[in-house]
Amino acid sequence: MLQRKLTKAVQVGSVTVGGGNPIVVQSMTNTDTRDIDSTLAQIHALAKVGCEIVRLAVLDEDAANALHQITIASPLPVIADIHFDYRLAIKAVEQGIHGLRLNPGNIGARWKVQEVVRAVREKELPIRIGVNAGSLEKELLEKYGGPTVEGMVESALGHIHLLEEEGYDKMKVSLKASSVPLMLEAYRRIHHLIDYPLHLGVTEAGTVRSGVVKSAIGIGTLLAEGIGDTLRVSLTGDPVREIPVALEILHVLGLRQRSVELISCPTCGRTQVDLADLAEKVEERLAELPPLDKPLKVAVMGCAVNGPGEAREADYGIAGGKGMGLLFRKGQIIARLPEAELLEALLREIEEYVLAHQIIIEE
Repeated sequence: MLQRKLTKAVQVGSVTVGGGNPIVVQSMTNTDTRDIDSTLAQIHALAKVGCEIVRLAVLDEDAANALHQITIASPLPVIADIHFDYRLAIKAVEQGIHGLRLNPGNIGARWKVQEVVRAVREKELPIRIGVNAGSLEKELLEKYGGPTVEGMVESALGHIHLLEEEGYDKMKVSLKASSVPLMLEAYRRIHHLIDYPLHLGVTEAGTVRSGVVKSAIGIGTLLAEGIGDTLRVSLTGDPVREIPVALEILHVLGLRQRSVELISCPTCGRTQVDLADLAEKVEERLAELPPLDKPLKVAVMGCAVNGPGEAREADYGIAGGKGMGLLFRKGQIIARLPEAELLEALLREIEEYVLAHQIIIEE
């Protein structure tokens, strides 16, 4: 198990971030927050695939007013994302949200910061200070000649000190950049300077193809170094796609156990079945499975070299041959089948497993 720095614990609704607790997966809706139904639908979709905290953009007073209904009906703790307007922050707190994403240095006069602190202190809500290389303060850009590690860390410490001077310490901190090397060094630097939980992310990471790689390298590297308490994989488009990537990063590093795991070989010249099609169809089915009380491991292998060995290590597996294949259950061959029958036979076995191990969630 990786050794993580023990940070302060911060409570976000029912979820504890930091303090040695499991790393928390977050996302952000891309719906119009004023559209309560569509926002709640997306929050439920995020929760279904494993998201644990959700952030909502609060652009105006109408969006802030919508937070009450959303927060009541949300299965996840809700964080309000606020920029510049302290009144929206206070309104969001009044509506029952579980945390703020807000940079206190960007909301104006000191008394405005004090008003926000007063509001969150009454309900013991955390504030995430979110520094972004793409929106550093003008004076820091001029001081350092552009977005730099030094500028990002100085910005974060400035916001932190504003809250600390008001006697408030329920904070999380992020220092995101679209440049992975810049993001890595900024987090490493701040990691040694503060004990607040760190929220990891590569911002503006891109589409699924490029964003997954940048996020896996950036977030994964820091986690492997013991840095980070919560994370978001930022991908262009549907935020629901972010969650499996985040969970996979945690799983690969041994920080989170998945309830379902698919193993499939990359194919080579020995493959004599349509393995890519088989693996994709199995993966689609596995993605639809409900929560299970026991991990499920499925292997889809394409030849007789490594296939039988890997399939035997799985709960269920198939190993292809020339126009046929073997079906395994708990390491034992249970059938030799034509290629056309392999998929359905494997799916039947998985269905039986689900019936025995599905967790029933009461509404």
